[in-house]
Amino acid sequence: MRIATWNINSVRLRAPLLLDIMAEANLDVICLQETKTPDEHFPLDAIKSAGYPHIHFNGMKSYNGVAIISRVAFTDESIYERVGKQDCRHISVKFPEFELHNIYIPAGGDEPDRDINEKFAHKLDFVDEMTGFFESNHSSDSPLMVVGDFNIAPQEHDVWSHKQLLKIVSHTPIEVEKLSNMQASLDWVDASRHFVPEDEKCYSWWSYRNRDWRKSNRGRRLDHIWVTQALKPALSKHDILLDVRDREKPSDHVPVIIELNL
Repeated sequence: MRIATWNINSVRLRAPLLLDIMAEANLDVICLQETKTPDEHFPLDAIKSAGYPHIHFNGMKSYNGVAIISRVAFTDESIYERVGKQDCRHISVKFPEFELHNIYIPAGGDEPDRDINEKFAHKLDFVDEMTGFFESNHSSDSPLMVVGDFNIAPQEHDVWSHKQLLKIVSHTPIEVEKLSNMQASLDWVDASRHFVPEDEKCYSWWSYRNRDWRKSNRGRRLDHIWVTQALKPALSKHDILLDVRDREKPSDHVPVIIELNL
């Protein structure tokens, strides 16, 4: 089973690219973040016609939005409200073999100080709430997967410069601490780092400000796939589709893929 996560940065704008990626990468499931469209405008017909009839989504105008698109049938479609907001950041479904959660953690603004930046406080509270949610509702031996744009690059080699980004939102110590707590909640396995050694650079996002993103390579690994220990033996392959960043009108994120041998 081939599963991808991708911050698409507008599903309507990039629907043709989405269809190309699903076909080229032979995906069974793709989880999207930042769909940026209310539900009534989601491109259902085009996606279903491409052979993906099972779609669960929750969207709003211009911002946020998440979707799970699948060739494989699922059940128990759920939508969650986080930190007292209805901002379309967390959905889940159940496949026969595992439960899948798709989340879009808030970006957090520019100033890494919760006392003066509400967006940063929202981000930290969101991660805390997710940590408590997993601890309270699941056990570490349950077959679970959580994917999404976490907007946090936790490890030294998840960013182009550890020292220069320590005070930049997405790599600050408090964010890393919060995400580490979330990972510890169910002893989650970071699927990308299961395949890519921790001392090797690994990115999934490059700013639009970098005209030659490959040359500068000032990236961050913001997009994650985690599995519980119950699914760890099923992890068989991993890929980050770097070439998607070179396509016409790309997202600033690229898809991250894992393959499970179920």
